[in-house]
Amino acid sequence: MSERTSNRIFDIVNITFVALFVLFCLAPFLHVIAVSLSSNRAITSGEVTIFPIELNWNAYINVFSNNAMIRSLVFTVILTFATTVLCMLFTVAAAYPLTKRKLKGRKFFMYLIVITMFFSGGIIPEYLLIRDLHLINSVWSLILPGLVSPFNLIILISFFNNIPASLEESAEIDGSSHLRTLMSIILPLSMPVMATLALFYAVGRWNGFQDSLMYINNPDLYPLQLKLFQMVQNNMVSELTQMEGANRTPLTPESLKAATVIFATVPILAVYPWLQKYFVSGVMLGAVKG
Repeated sequence: MSERTSNRIFDIVNITFVALFVLFCLAPFLHVIAVSLSSNRAITSGEVTIFPIELNWNAYINVFSNNAMIRSLVFTVILTFATTVLCMLFTVAAAYPLTKRKLKGRKFFMYLIVITMFFSGGIIPEYLLIRDLHLINSVWSLILPGLVSPFNLIILISFFNNIPASLEESAEIDGSSHLRTLMSIILPLSMPVMATLALFYAVGRWNGFQDSLMYINNPDLYPLQLKLFQMVQNNMVSELTQMEGANRTPLTPESLKAATVIFATVPILAVYPWLQKYFVSGVMLGAVKG
């Protein structure tokens, strides 16, 4: 067997394996989409797999007609954006000084950061702290506890350390301050890792519901994932089915839950294409460095 033939067989096997793996990963998501678009008869009879049967849009009509869900979506978008901006701001502000070897107590601060990755006070002490700070039913209770991720901070510190020190030295010779060096040199060179960490923060906040479950009692401040959690727990199905009178078509809880899952998932998925070029740049940068 020639080398060209063996390489072709190897490529075919790899492509087949990757295609099957992608299909395996997409199957649950496609099933949820199919359930949200299928008729009640097809859902109750168990005929729905990854393709909709007897197309039915009533579940999405109910979800988009519910003012509480729309309000929760708008609030979650604003909360995710604000959280991502603040988290990135504080992460950069903490990471850049810790790359300076002349900083006194630098190792001590690094040890403190690493310790928090393995040990925490626990849920009850954290709740008592939030309560004593009078942050119950406050947006800040959803932002401040996770303002800086130690894992993301260490990633950013490592990336900053890989930037040639000669660039900063040249800027210092030209009279540049630390802030100007950070804004004009360090951050533009760090766009791939900045985009990656921003996506980590955004996805973490978008998918988070445990903190809002503990700290938020005001329905106007319910994030979208908390609404979805309540629906899964069968607390909100009746609220959405109140819209059925306008459609004159009864809906199964499964179709409403599936439509809400898609409603809560698609917005954060739409963010990735905007950041994809930075991920590609990061991969190419790593290849050049290697």
